[in-house]
Amino acid sequence: MDETKKEVPAKFKTIVGEIEKLNVVDVVELVRALEEHFGVSASAPVMAASSGAAGGEAAAEKTSFTVELKSAGEQKIQVIKAVREITGLGLKEAKDIIDQAPKTVKENVSKADAEDMKKKLEAVGAVVELK
Repeated sequence: MDETKKEVPAKFKTIVGEIEKLNVVDVVELVRALEEHFGVSASAPVMAASSGAAGGEAAAEKTSFTVELKSAGEQKIQVIKAVREITGLGLKEAKDIIDQAPKTVKENVSKADAEDMKKKLEAVGAVVELK
């Protein structure tokens, strides 16, 4: 990759300056908000393997999952307790996740852990999706 710094156009300097002041967590939230608002993905495109390279092998099974809370359902307090148990977050942070659903609860977890988390949340009435 090219390590040289690109010149920022004048019309974007203020925006870039404000983004530089953000911490990593805020930048991640900003990226997600922009992705959702504009219906795009900020992830780099993945090169497709040629059909000859696969050699008839089955596609690799996904090993890393994201647990996303779609809705808290009727039992918000029970869902907050479950989110706190799963994530180790405080009461306010767990409540914020519930109130901002759909929201990611946990990222980069194994399939077994993701399914366990999903079961715990669904047991208290939440709607959950694994990605």
